[in-house]
Amino acid sequence: MSDPTNTGDAADLESPAEAPAPSPEETILRLESEKEELRGQFLRVLADLDNTRKRAEREVSEARVYAIGKFAGDLLSVADNLSRALAALPEGERETLTEAGKNLLGGIEMTEKELHTVLTRHNVVQIEAAPGSAFDPNVHQAVAQIPSDQPAGTIAQLFQPGWRIGERTLRAAMVAVSLGAAN
Repeated sequence: MSDPTNTGDAADLESPAEAPAPSPEETILRLESEKEELRGQFLRVLADLDNTRKRAEREVSEARVYAIGKFAGDLLSVADNLSRALAALPEGERETLTEAGKNLLGGIEMTEKELHTVLTRHNVVQIEAAPGSAFDPNVHQAVAQIPSDQPAGTIAQLFQPGWRIGERTLRAAMVAVSLGAAN
């Protein structure tokens, strides 16, 4: 008996659009190409990972140095007030103080010195702004130009000391710039 559903011959059993198998050389070329592409991707990911690691290390290092910047900036007004308190008493009148007055003055001087020591320990230092030194707009803020004995373009007078933390200016020094000798 014959099967009524089977009407084809053996040729019908093969798939009609079967592609020929690639040659071994083509397979090797394709795999080499894929390998180079994956190697390139791997090297880019590795470089990106290295850059991310270096950036994170730099940010951590900067955070260690500059983390106290806001706090140190707030303390600068305390340092200014201690300096003003000491400057308010002329040198000649210091000898006429009572023993209690001398102790108070000594306490204020020690407090100012200790504050400067602590700030320096945390890499917060005063900016050089002595009369006659060169004016640097990166660390000095010129608030006036005045005739003085100092050469023109140098600092003639310091109004408020400046401070920096690490390499960053925390507060610029307020200075008057010399116009040169008055005629």
